[in-house]
Parts: sequence; structure tokens; C-alpha cells
Amino acid sequence: MQVRMSDEVLGKGWLMGRMLLETTDEDGRTPLTLALYRGDTALAAMLIVAGANVNKQDKLSNSPFLLAGAKGYTEIVRLCMLHSANYRVFNRYGGTALIPACERGHVATVAALLTDKRFPIDHMNYLGWTALLETVILGDGGPQFQAITRMLVQAGADVNQPDKEGFTALQHAVSRGWTEIVQLLIRAGAK
Repeated sequence: MQVRMSDEVLGKGWLMGRMLLETTDEDGRTPLTLALYRGDTALAAMLIVAGANVNKQDKLSNSPFLLAGAKGYTEIVRLCMLHSANYRVFNRYGGTALIPACERGHVATVAALLTDKRFPIDHMNYLGWTALLETVILGDGGPQFQAITRMLVQAGADVNQPDKEGFTALQHAVSRGWTEIVQLLIRAGAK
């Protein structure tokens, strides 16, 4: 026997599913956010495709999109971007998904974020750092941070944007002795 569902029943089922996707725990975490905190990217991908909100922030101001950037979950970042990621939703430090991805050396994630020319590459967080500044200040100057610096420069990052204290990425790189990054910045017009 085949059962036919009315549009009304199907509509209610969709609404119930949507409500379950957006249910939050005491910390404001949705099932999608929890999946990402636990590192379950397969479940996260299924939830995103099912319509989970990639911009919903928890009590720590983390959204699925921001978490994916910070944790280096490149495929999840791409999925979030395809499912209406809001580039103006910021973490508790006032940062975008790009800033912690740069700081932690997630090369592939940075590359994915930079594919959208609308991404605010020179956004400054509450600490007074852009993605480029955070790459130099908090990175170790090694190959992955050199690659990220190169990508940011090629994407048009402002190489002369100073931090809150007035120091540029070049000045920070010189003070740390990171010759490769210094050369990359100088070739890009850093002063």
C-alpha cells in the first residue's frame, strides 16, 4: 500500500526538520556547531546540505563557518560558502574565518576563503590585526606561513596596513628575522 502525503503534512515535516536543525543547547550550540566542535565533518556536511544555518553563533560567538575556518576544515568552509556564509559575522575577537585560518597555518582553508573576491581580506579584528598581520605576528615564519603570506599578497591584501600600535607586517617580520616573508612583503610594495 502506498501512502501519499499531503502538501500540508510535507510542509509540517519540513518545518519540524528545520526546527531540529536549529535547536540549541545551553551554550547556544546547534547540532551543526556541535558536530564541528567534535570534528565530525561528515555529519557537519550532511547538516549543511540539509539546510542548517552556517551563520548561527553560539555563546562564544562561534558560528559553523567561523569554526570551520579556525579548525582548517576546508571542505566545510567551501560548503558554508555555498550555503550563504555571512562574511560579516565575527568571532569573539572580532575576526573573520580567514584570520584564525591564517594564524594557524591552514593553507588550503585560506586558499578556499580567498576564492571569493568579496571576502573582507583586510578586516581588522579587536586586537587591531588583519589576516596578514596575524599570519606574521602569530605564525612561525615557516613554509606554510610563507605560502599564506604569498596568497594574501596575491589576493590584494594591504601590505602596509599597520596594527593598533602602528607596526606593519613588514616591521613584525623584520623583528622576527623571517627573511622569506620580508622579501615577499617588500616585493609586494611593503614599506
